[in-house]
Amino acid sequence: MKVSFNELQGLSRKAFSGVGFDDGDASDAADMVVWMEAHGLNGIQSLKRSLAFILEEDQSHSPEIIYQDADLCVVDAHNRTALNNASLAIELGYVKCRARGLSVTKIRHCHNRMLIVGYLSRVARRNMSVTAFWRDSHQPLTEILVSFKAGEEAPEICMYSLDDIPDDTEPNDGITLVMVNHVNLMPDFKADQTLNNLLHQDKHSMNNWQEHALAEGIEVEPEMWDRLKELATRILVESSDDSRQGAGAGTSDND
Repeated sequence: MKVSFNELQGLSRKAFSGVGFDDGDASDAADMVVWMEAHGLNGIQSLKRSLAFILEEDQSHSPEIIYQDADLCVVDAHNRTALNNASLAIELGYVKCRARGLSVTKIRHCHNRMLIVGYLSRVARRNMSVTAFWRDSHQPLTEILVSFKAGEEAPEICMYSLDDIPDDTEPNDGITLVMVNHVNLMPDFKADQTLNNLLHQDKHSMNNWQEHALAEGIEVEPEMWDRLKELATRILVESSDDSRQGAGAGTSDND
């Protein structure tokens, strides 16, 4: 089935509220999933794969700043999804970069890391260059690079496998972010390095995806749409005369 960008965004926001996200975090998470989907990055499938994990999380457990100085901050996400943890770390990095010209932010113990890309788009549109890097511990060992030029909405994304695995490689569930406010940081691989490219997504194709999504709508599996509607009905409304008469959040985007 096809739904509009706004319909998917509205229902996703209510679904995240039903899961237990705070209002601001629910809006942010919905924006990120729909941004990913509209740019051809499979935001709905990523959410579908991670939904069971998200439902088991303690949403009251906030991310923790475990170290920071003028240029660096380290945030522990406590093994939770990037959808409810990335914004704090990204904003810290943004503030430090504005003050110092460059910042490094490390997010530890974070899952569903690809969903962070939509948050980074917001930073780039605020005229900040940002590059994200992380490594998956799957076989084959893969690395992902996401780079935004300052002022641009869509990034360059490259995922590749490593033929030579370092001896000291350990399971990795972190993200490293580098932000700069006066130059653009784009991946530039060594000429003699052989890469087995698993994914290379450029900003032009993503912008084309967005134009198509806005004009034609977004394809969503009916089962996933029904699941979002079911989660949206979990929103609790404080008992009152109005709520007893049916007031409260519904499952359409028109209420």
